[in-house]
Amino acid sequence: MEQVEQVEAGHASPGYHDDKEAVLKRLRRIEGQVRGLQRLVQEDQYCIDVLTQVAATTKGLQAVAMQLLEKHLDHCVREAMVAGGDVAEEKVTEASQAIARLLRT
Repeated sequence: MEQVEQVEAGHASPGYHDDKEAVLKRLRRIEGQVRGLQRLVQEDQYCIDVLTQVAATTKGLQAVAMQLLEKHLDHCVREAMVAGGDVAEEKVTEASQAIARLLRT
């Protein structure tokens, strides 16, 4: 029923649907990195070592964000462009806003 509601609301399955397990695997790896960061701080490890791990975790999140953005553009935005009209304009604006948010981080 959720799938039907998504389609009726103008949302099909997400663009990353076919890569969902790979995305989840990456997110679990990042989750492990964050737990490692907590452990480093708990153990009063050297600041530079903690910062190095923060950078690695940040890069991991950026990689997930880029993967999701690419899938969104390739799937959701492409379909909206084929449909045309207000739907296309809305999806392009939405994607532009998402890109702007990613650039601010």
